Amino acid sequence: MGSLYIQYEYWFSAFQLITAMVGMGATLTPKDFKEIMLEPKAVSSGTAIQILVVPAIAWLFISAFGLAGGVAVGLALIASVPGGSTSNIFTHFARGNIALSVAITAVTTLACLFTTPFILDLLIANYMPAEFVMPKAHIMKEIALTLLLPLALGMLYLKLFPSTAEQFSKWAIRASMFGLLMIVVGASASGRLDLQVFGYFNVFLIVFFILAMGVVSWLISWGLLRLSHADATAVDMEVVVRNINLGLMLKALLFPAVLGQVDPVGDMVLLALLLYGGLQMFVAAALIALRRSTAPANH
Repeated sequence: MGSLYIQYEYWFSAFQLITAMVGMGATLTPKDFKEIMLEPKAVSSGTAIQILVVPAIAWLFISAFGLAGGVAVGLALIASVPGGSTSNIFTHFARGNIALSVAITAVTTLACLFTTPFILDLLIANYMPAEFVMPKAHIMKEIALTLLLPLALGMLYLKLFPSTAEQFSKWAIRASMFGLLMIVVGASASGRLDLQVFGYFNVFLIVFFILAMGVVSWLISWGLLRLSHADATAVDMEVVVRNINLGLMLKALLFPAVLGQVDPVGDMVLLALLLYGGLQMFVAAALIALRRSTAPANH
């Protein structure tokens, strides 16, 4: 399994991303984007936190802790990708504004065609080898083909087959989760997931990073902007729950595994992404419990 994973790492990553985005698309209609006009303050603030504040936090971590190599690239990838599709589900359980969550996910997903390569170049260009050139055009092409196109196809499925779209979406998400599981199994079998090599201090950094993003989002959405409970909950969930599926695909693009060759940078990036992906489930669960307990009685 290890050698198979290394040989087809890109396709494992592409499969789990494409199925996730098709599944998400099958839950979206054009009217979901009207939320932008109905609640411009909440949508614009949520989008701004995603595109501006989260990368700024990643930059602070990279600079303050003197990070380089795989850990710096891993944080940059996490910060550059949009919110994940599961954030909408978590927002529902947390009694947040689901329509707002969907709108922010959709907007940041569309915007990432341009923002992701820009943020990556800004955050990690100085930490890469001198001969490395950020493949911006290639990244934009991959995002268009493996993220935006599947999203559009999922929306088309919902339009053409509305009666089966919900079930189709569930199976697509399950397929994506299976693909993600295969990445974990394959990477483990190939010896590329080693916490001791990654370093327990770096594990702490990833934990601290996700907590810092949650706290900063809370300070802005609840304290500074004074959004409603439902709106602030949706924004916070969008910030914490990242599209790690896209991050894994970009890792496979930028640092492809090669059979018989050790890639300490790529392995560190992979582990950083998978570690964050697991941690965000626990943080989201904690947010759900907290927000349900503090939600207005008439919600």
